[in-house]
Amino acid sequence: AGRPGMGKTSLALNIAEHVALELGQPTYFASLEMSRLELAGRLLCARARVEGHRYRNAMLALEDRHKLVEASSQISQAKLWIDDTAQRTAVEIGAVARRLKRKHGLGLVVIDYLQLVSAEGRAENRQEQVAQVTRRLKTLARELEVPVLCLAQLNRQAEATPETRPRLAFLRESGAVEQDADIVMFVHRPDMFRTQGFDGLAEVHVAKNR
Repeated sequence: AGRPGMGKTSLALNIAEHVALELGQPTYFASLEMSRLELAGRLLCARARVEGHRYRNAMLALEDRHKLVEASSQISQAKLWIDDTAQRTAVEIGAVARRLKRKHGLGLVVIDYLQLVSAEGRAENRQEQVAQVTRRLKTLARELEVPVLCLAQLNRQAEATPETRPRLAFLRESGAVEQDADIVMFVHRPDMFRTQGFDGLAEVHVAKNR
């Protein structure tokens, strides 16, 4: 979890890349926010160690092009499925994951991100909707015996307090997320709260580890 711009998607993509390419495990990435092309571009640059802004602005040196060609060859052979269908429900994500598990096996499911997963039926409020989604994802992980990595937003309270480091209480609709998750990790970039002394580092805080 983290506030916008903290690097949640980048971290999740790095994990998916490692599982799919280094460990050779089939990986399903459900992206409800970014398109497949955007994610593929990020993945390609990360794998090739090429700066993203040079890639996006077509300012590539010959060495960069060689790196990208080699990285694209590696990625094309990986069992990594990126689903950018908008308005997915937890049931639909589960159906895709089960289908992939039957056909190819499955090592990891990534969902970007929780608050964009569509609710099913009618719930009295947003907290109940999110609780329904987290319960379904928890059930899916146990049923398929596969880790489910679900990204989540923090509420604005995280920026309004003197303590900038995120806490469990800052999870948006926190009750169900806090309860159902086995592990809660926060991505935090101290640079975002400084006026000088930038180092470009992101911290990952493990707030819960069942």
